[in-house]
Amino acid sequence: MATFLYRLGRGAFRRRGLVALVWVALLFAAGFGAATASAPTSGSFSIPGTEAQKAFDLLDQKFPGMSADGATARIVVKAPAGAKVTDPAPKAEVEKLISGLKGGPGADQIASVEDPYQTKAVSQDGSTTYVSVKYKVSGMELKDDTRDALKDSGHDAQKAGLQVEIGGDALMEAPETGSGEVIGILIAAVVLVITFGSLIAAGLPLLTALIGVGIGVSSITALANVLDLGNTTSTLAMMIGLAVGIDYALFIVSRYRAELAEGRERDEAAGRAAGTAGSAVVFAGLTVVIALVGLAVVNIPMLTKMGVAAAGTVVIAVLVALTLVPAILGFAGKKVLPAGTKSKLFGKGKPAGTEPKANGGTRWARFVLRRPVMVLLVGVIGLGAVAIPASKLEMGLPDDGSKPVSTSQRKAYDLLSEGFGPGFNGPLMVVVDGDKALADKTADRIKGLDGVAVVMPPVQNEAKDAAIVSVIPKDRPSSVETEDLVHSIREGDPEGVYVSGQTAMNIDFSQKMNDALLPYLALVVGLAFLLLMLVFRSILVPLKAALGFLLSVVAALGAVVAVFQWGWLGSLFGVEQTGPIMSMMPIFMVGVVFGLAMDYEVFLVTRMREAYVHGERPGQAVVTGFQYSARVVVAAAVIMIAVFSGFLGASDAMVKMIGFGLAVAVLFDAFVVRMAIVPAVLALLGHKAWWLPKWLDRILPNVDVEGESLRKHLGDADSGSAEGPDKDRELVNA
Repeated sequence: MATFLYRLGRGAFRRRGLVALVWVALLFAAGFGAATASAPTSGSFSIPGTEAQKAFDLLDQKFPGMSADGATARIVVKAPAGAKVTDPAPKAEVEKLISGLKGGPGADQIASVEDPYQTKAVSQDGSTTYVSVKYKVSGMELKDDTRDALKDSGHDAQKAGLQVEIGGDALMEAPETGSGEVIGILIAAVVLVITFGSLIAAGLPLLTALIGVGIGVSSITALANVLDLGNTTSTLAMMIGLAVGIDYALFIVSRYRAELAEGRERDEAAGRAAGTAGSAVVFAGLTVVIALVGLAVVNIPMLTKMGVAAAGTVVIAVLVALTLVPAILGFAGKKVLPAGTKSKLFGKGKPAGTEPKANGGTRWARFVLRRPVMVLLVGVIGLGAVAIPASKLEMGLPDDGSKPVSTSQRKAYDLLSEGFGPGFNGPLMVVVDGDKALADKTADRIKGLDGVAVVMPPVQNEAKDAAIVSVIPKDRPSSVETEDLVHSIREGDPEGVYVSGQTAMNIDFSQKMNDALLPYLALVVGLAFLLLMLVFRSILVPLKAALGFLLSVVAALGAVVAVFQWGWLGSLFGVEQTGPIMSMMPIFMVGVVFGLAMDYEVFLVTRMREAYVHGERPGQAVVTGFQYSARVVVAAAVIMIAVFSGFLGASDAMVKMIGFGLAVAVLFDAFVVRMAIVPAVLALLGHKAWWLPKWLDRILPNVDVEGESLRKHLGDADSGSAEGPDKDRELVNA
């Protein structure tokens, strides 16, 4: 592989005009497709194999006019103190509101508007009522004038002294990320300038990453409606693609400059950078792709599509790093030089080829090698303490009750809870596949269960072969009591009776996430273990990498629970409302963090393996790896943290939560696990870290990430054998 990538990188450098033209053409083609495609919708949501999904499927079959895909809205009206909504004046305002919706802008997208006085949707004390509006399309497909008409529908009633608040998914809009990601990119630029000491070298990773992300996100936007991608898919793909795109280009450029410092010609340096650092990029990218595509094991179409789309962006980032980066290095000419020959900031002005002075990475590695047990204990205990809140993880899907208290949706949610009871915002929909007798029997049985506030009379379809029984729980939707009620209804019902609604969907979704977590971990960690075993020709190094990942991801989940569920430091991170962690958040974060964690493992340990293979003792190999890679790994981690943190300003709760979780996970994994625990473990293992049974070594293909075959191909002098006495502890005195 190293030889192939060497030829690819050198070829891209020499034919830089053609390579750059191809990538620019792809960018314009993807951009044109995105510009001409219709706006993406919210994407359909289904959970195959669950009872809630069976109920929705039965609804589509038996009640064709009650599509679950259409947006809904509840316009909640509360009379002023001392008055009732049934009084003539308030009632007239509510009826005027209904007429305005039916005959106003966007009425063609409205399926139905219910009169609360006919449906008896008035609270027991007469203070509150609500108007239910059903639309023909999803919230993301509503026209602007339709959404504006909904927002303006209560203005006259408010002028008359009534409180009007609007809830429901009809107000759903495309998530906005705000200016946070721009700030993240600016921070990344500053880090690159400090790292390289050159504006040209710093701008190159940013330019190539933006081109790659532009192609990936534009392609997702162009295919959003065709593939039924959710509106958050492109945002998450941008988040991951931007981070890995900058990092992968950073490693190629850094190795290119190191090769130039050794006196290579520019095209030769580009080829060697692609053959060595490029090999690490390929395998790091593969681990990310495996983690993202592996989300398919959960068997939730929306999550699978998100993972595949993000994986596609990562693949583009790898291809950009291997081809476009060498091409642009060719255009940059001598402006991309080793910092030692160009900058006082980075290298102290030493001439190229001079033996580098012990840097911060070298000093840190020697410190860890002197005190490996202490560093290991501090790292493990520290992350273990941060991980404690993860034991109290509560999962659920967001509703209007999780929105900030300043929003109209949250106010409508609270008014309904006060007027009709806590369970009114989470009604259960029991779908009966049978005649009226079965529906009546089901309703009577449910009335006798604990936790039930109201059971509505069954509503039959036109064919009289199915019915809907609406059940209002006594407790709020996310309560344990409501979950117990759902289980009680399901346990006692005969075949053909299904419980659905958002509350039941939340329960089924969370259960499916829990059931899929262990198989997903086994699949992803198992495949990545095999991949890393190929890369490092070792059993213990991949095992250490996997265990370190588990430690960092659990610690990151603990931080997410502390901030988003408990509210610790919530105001600092823009968390206005605490609540359960989104059900898909943990498994999605596990997948992404695993891929990113393996990035640092591959980049850092590959250089150690390269030094070990060419004759250095295990301890000295650790020092060499840190000497050449620590600065770049730190820069890459800071860039990723900056990019992910930029999404804390997003309006979408899931994007905000994932941005925080990934930023914290990279912080823990890069600076605690990879930079501290990894060298400590390698110091304790010595030669054993690189042990591989001979029979296994014979059957495993040699992918040659350290570039030994490339050195032989290029006629480099043999630097020695990997064998040597285990005297790695002697280097602490060096």
